[in-house]
Amino acid sequence: MDTSTALSAFAALSQPTRLDTLRLLIKAGPDGMTAGRIGEVLEVRQNTLSANLTVLRNAGLVRNVREGRLIRYYVDFEGVSGLLRFLLEDCCGGEPALCQPLIDDIACAC
Repeated sequence: MDTSTALSAFAALSQPTRLDTLRLLIKAGPDGMTAGRIGEVLEVRQNTLSANLTVLRNAGLVRNVREGRLIRYYVDFEGVSGLLRFLLEDCCGGEPALCQPLIDDIACAC
């Protein structure tokens, strides 16, 4: 991931509804959620949610699939992984073993 793409992702996540949406979709896992269900859970109006989902999609953090009249959203794990790799690329001054506790902590939280 390059700096420009990372900045786009960070900008997308700098708004509370978008951050909550991404976290909700991460929890939903491979089943994703329909836009309507996301709006219900987060108590966000449809037009507001739609705009925020578009920002997340344009930043490469979510993807969507049309299912008839519904649109189902999924976290784009490749995009999220790219952002995490960007953040940790030079972790611990070239001594990756120093980052292992962080990685283990993240893995246990899943």
